[in-house]
Amino acid sequence: MNPSLIEKIADAVLYEGYILYPYRPSAVKNQQRWNFGALCPEPYSVAQGGTEAWTMQTECLVRTNPESTLALKVRFLHLLTREVGEIVADCRLPIAECGHDLFEVSDSHFALVRALEVNGKLFQTWQEAVERDVLLPAANVERAVNNQQKCWFTFPASTAVELLRNDDTGEEAGVVVRRQQAIEGTVELSSERAGESTFKISASILNRTPLADAKEKSRDEALMRSFVSTHTILNVHNGAFVSLLDPPEALREAATACNNIGTYPVLVGEEGSTDCMLSSPIILYDYPQIAPESAGALFDGTEIDEILTLRIMTLTDEEKREMRGADDRARQILERTEILPAEQLMKMHGAMKGVSNKS
Repeated sequence: MNPSLIEKIADAVLYEGYILYPYRPSAVKNQQRWNFGALCPEPYSVAQGGTEAWTMQTECLVRTNPESTLALKVRFLHLLTREVGEIVADCRLPIAECGHDLFEVSDSHFALVRALEVNGKLFQTWQEAVERDVLLPAANVERAVNNQQKCWFTFPASTAVELLRNDDTGEEAGVVVRRQQAIEGTVELSSERAGESTFKISASILNRTPLADAKEKSRDEALMRSFVSTHTILNVHNGAFVSLLDPPEALREAATACNNIGTYPVLVGEEGSTDCMLSSPIILYDYPQIAPESAGALFDGTEIDEILTLRIMTLTDEEKREMRGADDRARQILERTEILPAEQLMKMHGAMKGVSNKS
């Protein structure tokens, strides 16, 4: 197994669509999230007649021996709202013995604005995301037959407030408030015999987050309680996964019987390895790779790196300023592009591969 290679592919899935060119919160395409693999709360899914998914199911085949163990990791983004407010009342509650101000805020302390400039930096109201991992410990595959393993998980609500000060006067100029809603769910894992020394693995992810008055809630409100860009990484020790795209003839029928909902598992890692599968909401082939010519993540797999890079270079100073203030990930894209060496840009232009000498 090549953890670094697998991590790069999994991260590409995790952040696909996180923010799109022109990488500014004010851009229309960034006003509504469209990430793949979004699992909303069950009540919202029911209220929407099932058009919004609340579950995801992976099924795949694995060849085993009595010592084979399987481990599973579920990854997704947990969104949070970032609000920017302009101070309208003193919100500090200073505590003398602390080296910094501790404070509380309420709606009366500030007025929400779309953007606020403080000390030459632009702060904007937008959505951010926190990476979440749910791990199921390794379990013996054969002993887990008809014995479902269920893992409940929860991530609590939180509110964090950042006070913005004017460097020249020391006065409070604004606040950045980050609010995150609580989410909870389950991961269910089971196995059943599918042939001699072969088992079918079933892994389901369910969003069990309560949501009162779901019919009245907007999609944005539901997304704040959703698992976004959800995907699953499965690892087997002393065993081998079977490609569902190109299964051996003896297992073709069993592979066809695998029922994958909202996701599809493919082999990942170095070509020929069979100890890891990535079940992704984005359609992939076995052994997907990040192109070596890519200078870094751009969060938009539907575009060509060279085109996106050239477009970023043509942004105005004001557009770059907004991009820099979107969040750390957008800022890193801009900074990487601004110092991109000419030879790296030329690598994106094109490369000839697999040329045959046959006439």
